[in-house]
Amino acid sequence: MAAAVSVTGPITWAPPPMRSRELERRLSLPGPRPEAATALVNPSLSDHGNGLGRGARGSGGSGGSLVAGRGGGAAAAAVALALAPALSAMQRGSSERELAARWEAEAVAVTKALAAAEQVRVDSGAAGEPERKTPEEQPKDPAPAQPRAAEEGDARVVPRPPPTLPLAKPQAARARGLCPHGKPRSKGRGGRRSSGRAADEYHSQRPVTVDSSKARTSLDALKISIRQLKWKEFPFGRRLPCDIYWHGVSFHDNDIFSGQVNKFPGMTEMVRKITLSRAVRIMQNLFPEEYNFYPRSWILPDEFQLFVAQVRMVKDGDPSWKPTFIVKPDGGCQGDGIYLVKDPSDIRLAGTLQSRPAVVQEYICKPLLIDKLKFDIRLYVLLKSLDPLEIYIAKDGLSRFCTEPYQEPNPKNLHHIFMHLTNYSLNIHSGNFVHSDSTSTGSKRTFSSILCRLSSKGVDIKKVWSDIISLVIKTVIALTPELKVFYQSDIPAGRPGPTCFQILGFDILLMKNLKPILLEVNANPSMRIEHEQELSPGVFENVPSLVDEEVKVAVIRDTLRLMDPLKKKRENHFPDIYTDRKHRFPPVSDRMPSSQLPVVRSQQLTKPLAAKEDPSDSEPASASDGNTDPEAHLPSICLKQVFPKYAKQFNYLRLVDRMANLFIRFLGIKGTMKLGPTGFRTFIRNCKLSSSSLSMAAVDILYIDITRRWNSMTLDQRDSGMCLQAFVEAFFYLAQRKFKTLPLHEQVASLIDLCEYHLSLLDEKRLVCGRSGPAGGRPLDSGSPPDATPSAPPVEGHPPSCTNSAPKAAHSGHALS
Repeated sequence: MAAAVSVTGPITWAPPPMRSRELERRLSLPGPRPEAATALVNPSLSDHGNGLGRGARGSGGSGGSLVAGRGGGAAAAAVALALAPALSAMQRGSSERELAARWEAEAVAVTKALAAAEQVRVDSGAAGEPERKTPEEQPKDPAPAQPRAAEEGDARVVPRPPPTLPLAKPQAARARGLCPHGKPRSKGRGGRRSSGRAADEYHSQRPVTVDSSKARTSLDALKISIRQLKWKEFPFGRRLPCDIYWHGVSFHDNDIFSGQVNKFPGMTEMVRKITLSRAVRIMQNLFPEEYNFYPRSWILPDEFQLFVAQVRMVKDGDPSWKPTFIVKPDGGCQGDGIYLVKDPSDIRLAGTLQSRPAVVQEYICKPLLIDKLKFDIRLYVLLKSLDPLEIYIAKDGLSRFCTEPYQEPNPKNLHHIFMHLTNYSLNIHSGNFVHSDSTSTGSKRTFSSILCRLSSKGVDIKKVWSDIISLVIKTVIALTPELKVFYQSDIPAGRPGPTCFQILGFDILLMKNLKPILLEVNANPSMRIEHEQELSPGVFENVPSLVDEEVKVAVIRDTLRLMDPLKKKRENHFPDIYTDRKHRFPPVSDRMPSSQLPVVRSQQLTKPLAAKEDPSDSEPASASDGNTDPEAHLPSICLKQVFPKYAKQFNYLRLVDRMANLFIRFLGIKGTMKLGPTGFRTFIRNCKLSSSSLSMAAVDILYIDITRRWNSMTLDQRDSGMCLQAFVEAFFYLAQRKFKTLPLHEQVASLIDLCEYHLSLLDEKRLVCGRSGPAGGRPLDSGSPPDATPSAPPVEGHPPSCTNSAPKAAHSGHALS
């Protein structure tokens, strides 16, 4: 293919950082050496290995040379010939002014030489191999006839002989350990040397490596998934880095500096009962209608008096109200420590106050029943990315049933845990627990079997799925602000670290009216694919569970497929295969003329070649080359993206997320999670929030009061300062002072817009000052905005347009299935 050439842009040849001694001895000649040689050449000249500016790939070509060798083209030789007189002048010790004049005079010669080079064609399939000349055209001594950019020790470059394409020892540079661009090659495993293209091919074909040494209970399902994907597992770890690290508990199970890890820092802390309740409560204060899927909650012991007062007030207003409350220990799991009470004066609550923190919630008394049994749903949610936010939901989950027929709570049955608690770890010990290999019977079933049963009774399944998807997205939106703070603390920007993803377990209860209620979120959902079976009293045996395996293996396998770090490289290497895989209709056979369609299988001889084929019976045309789709044998992915797919309907809820960005900006020190008094004052000053009614002294008092109260409630006392939730409370206070006549969510949105507006002006001013050098005068954070601004600042009482948040959408009218 001929290289497209035009004389439009500058390109510079510079000497390489390293060169083999033997190669230097052959090419070095006495004389002065310029630092660089510049000519006017189109930067897009390089095509199919015609490497101008990158050095020749053939004999005698070091990193800074301009030689038409292996990988070079006639264009390179022609330009080198045109530049030879100027290089000769440089060698004779010409002054810089004379040298510049000579270069200008040679510009026309360069143009003519490059125009002539358009007539030379290079075979694009020969990996940059230039066309071979006839023997009589080859020089007897090719070394002197190689014009190149001057290097240290060079004395003369022969200017006039016609450009030749030397073929003697075309692999000289490679034999001396140089890459095609003249740089030293890097050694791979076993000391083997490979070029950039060979490395790309290797990475596109090698299996993904997974470190499963910390997998724990999910190990069996993970092993099956890796085997199905034909990846490589390292069950005892690996000295070299792996592509994916699978941790069983938390991000800190192992020290990881690269690759991908299946845990987010801080996720375990964020989904604890108290932290989750506080995060959802903030969103309930902003959007009470959108977050009514979470039961009303109180945190013990901090809010015990508030709990007693609110219950008494509601009972006084409605004497017929007879509520039931469920108490959940903050650090409890698998149903440990959960119990029901009817009245706040229950003596067990007093014991909870003295032992450990807990959350008390309203108990859902009217759940949906199947076979007269209460059940909940375990859905698996993949948080693929935090920024940008990316959420996937598994298309199937598990339904876990109680083992006693349900009755509404009363003083006689409050202690019947097999009637009220759906935890599998509790009901497995019930004599009524039914192990079944069927997905639609037993005490553990697939969620899809429940939906089929509901559909047969006329229930709108799309509406149920739409409500569940909405619940999941809103819950993740409530969790992400503080997750960002944890993330920047453990993996600060600019420092090496892995990328993170995580599978979460959402426990959801369907009410009798089919409204989904969030019970809790699990950072480490059980991925075991066997269950315990009691052979004799006290003697248990692990028996494979087909229901667990069907759901959990698919979730882990398809999570790995979505996180595959080599998928993009394989797609670039085999584009046709992945195009066919992504767009199953039509297959390759429908996009090719029937005369060119190869018969892959003998069974197709009985079919017309032009007829449509079943995608499962057809193979890509490139299969004959051995380039088969590695995922062709796998089922379709069971994880469905819900965000950013439905981002337009939920972006208006991400106000706290924007507050977290402000909080992180003013943290100052990398790795910290709390805002100091200086950072808070800088936030107030830079965002122009102080006024005659809010002095900086009042700001200091606000900081001290809120910080002291939140530090007394949190268990983590490692750092002193204002945590994110305390900052959110202070932000609410400032928004209510500045925009008094608006609802709370509009007040907060208006203040966020105001802060972002002033900070954008500050960033622009810093950028201008950085370009023009240090400027005297007032400091940047106290300067007045310029006359020409992107938009007018918000006026108190009149909120600006929320440019970064989408307007509230009536998502209830759109099915999210």
